[in-house]
Amino acid sequence: MRIDTQNLVSMTEANQNFSKVAHLVDQNGAAVILKNNKPRYVVIAYEKLQTTKIEDDATVDEIAGRVMKHYRKAFEELAK
Repeated sequence: MRIDTQNLVSMTEANQNFSKVAHLVDQNGAAVILKNNKPRYVVIAYEKLQTTKIEDDATVDEIAGRVMKHYRKAFEELAK
């Protein structure tokens, strides 16, 4: 997931003004809530959650294989 800096909200601000978080989600599709200046939570629209493919059944080996295949050139460069 790419994080747009305009979608970042501090935990304090999210607690005090959740309507701002909801507005960011409506406007940009997601909002990232920071805790101690680190991304901690992602808020997305329910409709987007329904379309997101969740791979609970995928094993670690299957996912690692996909990552290796997708970033093979980068890994080969790093190995040099």
